[in-house]
Amino acid sequence: MNTKDLRKIYRTLSSELEDDHIRLRLDRITEAIPEKKYQMSYRFSIVLHACVVGMCSLRVGTSDELYYAGHIGYGIHEAYRGHHYASKACVLLFKLASAVGLSEVIITCNPENIASRKTMERVGCTYIEHVLLPEDHEMYRLGERSKLIYKKIL
Repeated sequence: MNTKDLRKIYRTLSSELEDDHIRLRLDRITEAIPEKKYQMSYRFSIVLHACVVGMCSLRVGTSDELYYAGHIGYGIHEAYRGHHYASKACVLLFKLASAVGLSEVIITCNPENIASRKTMERVGCTYIEHVLLPEDHEMYRLGERSKLIYKKIL
């Protein structure tokens, strides 16, 4: 799959990447960077009315690196937390993940991130395990040491 394929899939599904509250606005599609072990990904702004309340991403593919980083990432701006926008974004991203051929997604978080753990439970993810990051992983080099791994069957 290449970025042209990802754009075509996005155009087909773009109207489905919104609900009664939020919509996912595509900011960019990034190319894979094999030397850094990065997968291709979609990057979105999470938009409520005309206001950006956060961001989310869907990494496309499978790799050992994604087991630690996850297919889906999200962040909600502090002023907008507590309204389940991350949960809503994940549900929309599940549609896109399925459309690009994923049968399951991995979502990870730091063990102390209670809000993210609740988000994953809210969207029906199953807890898999608590893992230590390999010392050669980029997140380890950035100071992180472990992750909680969750899985969602699509």
